Amino acid sequence: MGSEIMYYIPVMGAIGLIVMIAKAIWVNKQDAGDENMQKLAGYIASGASAFLKAEWKVLGIFAAIAAVLLAWSGTLHENSDWVIAIAFLIGAFFSAFAGWVGMSIATKANVRTTQAARTSLKKALQVSFNGGAVMGLGVAGLAVVGLSTLFIVFLRMYVGEAGANGVEMMKALEVLAGFSLGAESIALFARVGGGIYTKAADVGADLVGKVEAGIPEDDARNPATIADNVGDNVGDVAGMGADLFGSYVATMLATMVLGREVVSADNFDGMAPILLPMVIAGLGVLFSIIGTFFVRINKDTDSVMTALNLGNWGSMILVAVSSYPLVKWMMPETMQFVRNGVSVEITSTNVFLAIILGLVVGTLMSMVTEYYTSMGRRPVDSIVQKSGTGHGTNVIGGLAMGMESTVLPILILAAGIWGSFELAGMYGVAIAAAGMMATTAMQLAIDAFGPIADNAGGIAEMSHLPKEVRERTDNLDAVGNTTAATGKGFAIASAALTALALFAAYVGMSGITGIDIYKANVLAMLFVGGMIPFFFSSLAISAVGKAAMDMVYEVRRQFREIPGIMEGTATPEYEKCVAISTKASIREMIAPGALALLSPLVVGFLAGPEALGGLLAGITVSGVLMGMFQNNAGGAWDNAKKSFEKGVIIDGKTFEKGSEPHKAAVTGDTVGDPFKDTSGPSMNILIKLTSIVALIIAPHINESNVRSAAIAPTPTVEVVEVETVKQNVVENAFTVTEAEYN
Repeated sequence: MGSEIMYYIPVMGAIGLIVMIAKAIWVNKQDAGDENMQKLAGYIASGASAFLKAEWKVLGIFAAIAAVLLAWSGTLHENSDWVIAIAFLIGAFFSAFAGWVGMSIATKANVRTTQAARTSLKKALQVSFNGGAVMGLGVAGLAVVGLSTLFIVFLRMYVGEAGANGVEMMKALEVLAGFSLGAESIALFARVGGGIYTKAADVGADLVGKVEAGIPEDDARNPATIADNVGDNVGDVAGMGADLFGSYVATMLATMVLGREVVSADNFDGMAPILLPMVIAGLGVLFSIIGTFFVRINKDTDSVMTALNLGNWGSMILVAVSSYPLVKWMMPETMQFVRNGVSVEITSTNVFLAIILGLVVGTLMSMVTEYYTSMGRRPVDSIVQKSGTGHGTNVIGGLAMGMESTVLPILILAAGIWGSFELAGMYGVAIAAAGMMATTAMQLAIDAFGPIADNAGGIAEMSHLPKEVRERTDNLDAVGNTTAATGKGFAIASAALTALALFAAYVGMSGITGIDIYKANVLAMLFVGGMIPFFFSSLAISAVGKAAMDMVYEVRRQFREIPGIMEGTATPEYEKCVAISTKASIREMIAPGALALLSPLVVGFLAGPEALGGLLAGITVSGVLMGMFQNNAGGAWDNAKKSFEKGVIIDGKTFEKGSEPHKAAVTGDTVGDPFKDTSGPSMNILIKLTSIVALIIAPHINESNVRSAAIAPTPTVEVVEVETVKQNVVENAFTVTEAEYN
């Protein structure tokens, strides 16, 4: 059964991995600079490797325990299988491996970017972006190869000759959800742990080095500077790689689960709606490869941001153009989305339009985020001006701007959800998310080049290279701060759409028709769910604060007890600062991770499936808003601080680095650091992980103890238009309420 097309999907992912290897070889061949530069890069690489090894030891224990519990739970219900534990372990391994791939190349590309900056900005961009492209293609390639290969295996194992819409297909997809759970679980710990590490080091380096000692951020005399540069790799590269790997997989899975409820008379044994998101993802990898060739500049005065946008736009346009013939080829003109005995007609044209809408939403979200976090724009400039009156007004300005920055993105997101639902129901929402995530390889390449450029600037500063070298790396770093912020905005938008699709899949699998907030337990859990992102953020930010305090004390001790550091005649004890960040991050990541994993389990088994639905709704809405607020506020504070490096005018006077307004901006950036690099980026994992956990336990908490009617479409259902359903729903045409229909 099935179609040959499914076998081409892992091939497309494999092509991405082949190009990734070719780019990694090219980066490794570039000049790594003089002996001192290589020595500094070695410190960073060994520190990053030490952190990953320590983190993997803890995560290995977690993965083993979780796999045993999943295997045991698979024996308790007829619609579950212990094989889900195998899928979980594979997903966990792939997620960790994706993070390692990114970190491994980043710790090689950083010093090579520094050396390239001695030649030109063009060469430095080429090296740093290709380093980022290795990570982007690695993450996307692994996700496509892993998910599609397991789907083929489980399809043969469970479905055989059964139809695409039967119970067997849903069982195969349930087991496949274990792959997504493994990916998201590792991503959460990697993102939180890496975020705590990088910000503890960054805050310690800033507060003692820049503010108290008055030395540059990446000065070799600063004992925390190596830990700071290590943090860029373990948090913004390894953590981010695992994060987007999980997002990518969860988006495809949610669309596939809902695609199983679409009855399609196609040439793919009815599996076109299930296969479509994977095909789009595979093509997205290929188009992202093409997009990487558009990222180039000819001279130092050319805009780096324009070059990156050209590559991003190129890959998105290719996805948009190819989607129309793809959808028309794979899908019949009309299909039926069947749930709760109601069949709603959707068309292939509307499915294509939903994909386009997803691309548009992702683009607009990135543009709005870029506006709120870029130097020279009103939001960042307003924070710069407020720095002129002190630390407090800088913090107030950043908080206000972060809150304001949620308005346009939420309106865009709401319009996207509403529009895609009107086009193709919940399948439209899911396929819109798949369209948005199609160019993840390119998005991640643009995102990952920033930490590489940041490290390159640090090595240039520590190596005392000529001023023009640091100016070139600072140019890349400033753009990298903005692309990092836009990438986080993109990620949280896709997470919202994915979480909504996962929620729809959960509703079908748990035997409920929706959530009724008039019920006390549902309303109570809605409030509890809204609280969880706040508590999660509190745990993450507090962890950064505790680790940063340890770092501050250590840096002060070294300045006090080791003579000659400030004169440059003694070498700081870098390894002690690295050890502090490593131990603190591993210790402090446990509580936020446990909160995300255990909250849906406790509510689901104690309060039932509908109350769990209320919890998921609260987490999703609150988490999306918290993520946007924290990411944008942190990005704006960071670039407000960097504005002083080029000189700013406040009340007619020029202020530069070292001035009192600059110190106020450093304070704001210190507040924003855990916002944008620890708790903020973790919100998108939180809302998806809780939904995936709910999806996996759904068969176990199904109150009727059988699959709902949504799982196996009734063959005698009358097929009608959407508007006819809405008109007749009250007249008992299907004996469901309008709430149940929705």
